[in-house]
Amino acid sequence: MTRARRYILIAAIGSASLIAVAFFFQHFLELPPCKLCIWQRYPHVIAISIGLLAFAVPIKIFCLSGMLSTLSTAIIGIWHTGIERGLWSGPSSCSPGSINEISGLDLYDAIMNAPFVRCDVVAWDFLGLSMATWNSAFSIFLMAMWFMALRNSGNLPKGD
Repeated sequence: MTRARRYILIAAIGSASLIAVAFFFQHFLELPPCKLCIWQRYPHVIAISIGLLAFAVPIKIFCLSGMLSTLSTAIIGIWHTGIERGLWSGPSSCSPGSINEISGLDLYDAIMNAPFVRCDVVAWDFLGLSMATWNSAFSIFLMAMWFMALRNSGNLPKGD
């Protein structure tokens, strides 16, 4: 197995592992995901698909696509972390800020369309870091794996 394919395999398995952990938290620990948590899953699913394609058909553009996919989930995770820490506000559909910012009709709709999982509340943390932050950190590592696959596939000079 080539070095590039090993990095692709690590990246794809890494994204699959992060998705598996997310489903474990959701279904076994009964921590329902917020809207941003769901958004962070989509690029991982794309990265897994790209990984399967890149492993089967060694086309170098897949490495760049995988890199961009894991970068996008890392960015969403960083944005989510900022919302959780109160650095900026998130989408009104999952982090309304205060009850005064929601109209009566919107509040009624939110209650009636439960579950309403807030994006600005940390549901679980480890070592003071939320799931969104851990997703960002691991996604940056996976992005590096995609970069190494790209570098070893002949698209970029390897250097000394």
